[in-house]
Amino acid sequence: MRVSTKTRYGMQFMVDLAQHEGEGCVALKDVAERQHISKKYLEQVVAPLAAAGLLKVTRGYLGGYQLARQADAITLADVVSASEDGLELLDCTSQLSPCELQAGCISQRIWGGMEQAIRDYLESLTLADIVAEHQAFEDSFIERLEAAIEKP
Repeated sequence: MRVSTKTRYGMQFMVDLAQHEGEGCVALKDVAERQHISKKYLEQVVAPLAAAGLLKVTRGYLGGYQLARQADAITLADVVSASEDGLELLDCTSQLSPCELQAGCISQRIWGGMEQAIRDYLESLTLADIVAEHQAFEDSFIERLEAAIEKP
């Protein structure tokens, strides 16, 4: 199983916005530069996120993107679901195209269980959690670096 580039970049975009929450609209070009992602590709990545109601889009000179809700109210599952059109691994486990053999299917148990584990994990983390973890890692790294510099 692979996560698509669209989903990976969508997650990076959303985390970047969460890191700049409260700063007003963030220009797409600024996120593209910080995340080393093509602006043209990022335009395609944000469309489904905006369509899913995860982004506020403001057009014009001072326009840009903002999270539609607080970072602590947007889960990673929200982002992946918008980017991938759902969290289902297989068509037959989707509610949109359920399989007629679903009731006694061993594959349903295997892949459905894996889907649920992934869903539970992604639903357990918010954008705010990721920003906080990243900040804690950076703070720890800086502390270790400063301590190493101070040693004779």
